[in-house]
Amino acid sequence: MLTIPAEQTRCAVWGSPIAHSLSPVLHRAAHVALGLTTWSYDRREVDTESFAGALEQLDETWRGLSLTMPLKEVALQAAVEATDTARETGAANTLVRVEGGWLADNTDVHGITAALAAVGCDLASDAVTEVVVVGSGATARSAIAALAASGDSRDSGAVAARRVTLMVRDEARPETVAQARAAGLEVAVAALGEWPDADLVISTVPPSAGLPLDTLPTTDGGRTRVLLDVVYGEGPTPLQRGGQHRGWTLARGVDMLLHQATRQVSLMTGQPAPLAAMAEALYAVVDPVWGVRTSAGGR
Repeated sequence: MLTIPAEQTRCAVWGSPIAHSLSPVLHRAAHVALGLTTWSYDRREVDTESFAGALEQLDETWRGLSLTMPLKEVALQAAVEATDTARETGAANTLVRVEGGWLADNTDVHGITAALAAVGCDLASDAVTEVVVVGSGATARSAIAALAASGDSRDSGAVAARRVTLMVRDEARPETVAQARAAGLEVAVAALGEWPDADLVISTVPPSAGLPLDTLPTTDGGRTRVLLDVVYGEGPTPLQRGGQHRGWTLARGVDMLLHQATRQVSLMTGQPAPLAAMAEALYAVVDPVWGVRTSAGGR
């Protein structure tokens, strides 16, 4: 039987599937850089049906959990406290131990904003007016929250109202539509492949969604269009290839992963995240442009 030292502090990433997760690479690098020699970070296969029981089994040595699909909504429901961002999005990718239970947060919002900023896309810019969010689930609501958070710094009297088009296979989830409208965004819903003349596309669906790309706009006349596909792994997705062929600037899902993890590290450890050490560890196993160099896998 494995004996856990009394002073050990434990963290992990949960989800299904989870074997491909790169979160251990990031968090372990942070622990080393911060000198947290008794901290551990692992991964565990947990689905929505097993989540409640798995969470109940955690003892006081557990400090924090990172949550990926399909656990972001059930994680929020299990928390005794939640940040405004988690409540607004109806989803949590982070649980941190507090008195009486768990605090829920959603650091994906910061990850999306930072990944776009890395390629010069400022969500507060007047140039980002027409946005497409592909999908309408938990990560789509994080994208909506990122747009909403940047809205306060825009001069709404001087620019056109920002519109977001939710591109979905069937119907957009009503809670996502309601969140966008509550944030003051104009909302449209389109079928997959009905691309508007967008400045920014944020895709939150897997490559298997089969997005039609024939009508994806082409960049011309010096206009900058930016595409963030939150998926990453073994190579470029069809959407990334299509965007690159049509002149779009590509933001990277691995950058979103990195920056959302820095917020998680700060929440779990109470210390500033060592961004440089985490980035070095991540990009040692991830190709700078497209995919995973080793079998370490995705999020």
